[in-house]
Amino acid sequence: MSLLKKRITDDMKLAMKAKDKQALKAVRMILGAIKQKEVDDRIELDDAQVMAVIQKMVKQRKDSISQFSDAGRTDLVEVEEAELVIINSYIPEQLSDEEVAEAVDRVITDSGADSMKDMGKLMGMLKGRLDGKADMGLISRLIKDKLS
Repeated sequence: MSLLKKRITDDMKLAMKAKDKQALKAVRMILGAIKQKEVDDRIELDDAQVMAVIQKMVKQRKDSISQFSDAGRTDLVEVEEAELVIINSYIPEQLSDEEVAEAVDRVITDSGADSMKDMGKLMGMLKGRLDGKADMGLISRLIKDKLS
């Protein structure tokens, strides 16, 4: 069992003992998504794959919050935000925009990239270094700005 999955399972047990229904619901949802991915792919997920599942859940919550806000459903926004706080607790601390920009500049300089056709190569290099620590959409925008 991956360390992250074990931590989530332990947190579920703590939430059960503390009778924290909100945390228990969110943690069970995370474990359900992990289990679903394992069953679908017929594998045991490692920490990187568990992190990918969690990041996908974060993105889904942010999209839902945006849509519920636009529809004026503050009750549903509050539920999604509460889940997002718990899900975010499993993601490593995010890098600042300045740190991400520095990493993008460094990779562009090191690789000698000079046009948009190098974008895929740059994204691949940065994904390995910054995955889980930075928003890949931000990285993509920064690369486009620098190479255009």
